[in-house]
Amino acid sequence: MISYNTKDWFTFIFHFHKSDTVRKLFPILLTIGIYSAVVGYIEVEYFKVSKNDYIHNIPIMHGMLGFVISLLLVFRTNTAYDRWWEGRKLWGGLVNNSRNLAIKLSAILKEENDRKFFRKFIPMYASILHKHLKDDDTSKQLFEDVDLEIDHHKHKPNQVMRMMYHKINDLYDAKKITGDQLITINEELQSFTDICGACERIKNTPIPYSYSAFIKKFIFFYTMTLPFGYSVSLGYYVAPVVVFIFYVLASLELIAEEIEDPFGDDENDLPTKKISDNIKKHVEEVI
Repeated sequence: MISYNTKDWFTFIFHFHKSDTVRKLFPILLTIGIYSAVVGYIEVEYFKVSKNDYIHNIPIMHGMLGFVISLLLVFRTNTAYDRWWEGRKLWGGLVNNSRNLAIKLSAILKEENDRKFFRKFIPMYASILHKHLKDDDTSKQLFEDVDLEIDHHKHKPNQVMRMMYHKINDLYDAKKITGDQLITINEELQSFTDICGACERIKNTPIPYSYSAFIKKFIFFYTMTLPFGYSVSLGYYVAPVVVFIFYVLASLELIAEEIEDPFGDDENDLPTKKISDNIKKHVEEVI
């Protein structure tokens, strides 16, 4: 995750980070600029289109469609941010539940070997979950046209949780913890699997293909028709104007694409590795 000062305006405006959309879109921005200049030249210099021609009224269509595309992009970015924020809340819950479980076990367990086991396995779950969510196969488990050779009996977070439950049951059988204490810690143990399942839901359920594809096509064809309507009014200035409009619209779509999977490797994705390291540090301090 990128660390920055939210109040430093000039850094935002004049500094181009390597993940900035300008770098990603530069080739297509250049192509669209050339395309717009060519269309403007053909209309103004070759066909001698004037303001009395019907083609000059095309911006009326752009005005009506501009409202539609703005609504689509707002919904798109809000949906993507909701997924990112939900992922952050889930990992925040994992941090709190790991601390709570460690605190309770530190008071319940008396033997060092038992405390050592949970000192290792509680933060291990967060670390394994981090790696599990980074795995590309995790994001493809619901795809019907993808045949994955996955042994579902070796779901790594489930294996870690199974070992923790077995240890808890052994402690109960050995009378090292009471039934009331078992009920007390069960809520935190169960929440680990709930959090894993919710993270998997975000990971392997992308935005519906038809919706995402339609927005991209809409942006492309909307931008491609802009030079035809504005060349008469703007002349060759239509090229930078169309490039800027495409930059704004396409950047919003790129930002939404980047944050809709908060467990990936993009620079703005959640720092799950750092969070799991913090869990390890906090658990070792308590238990």
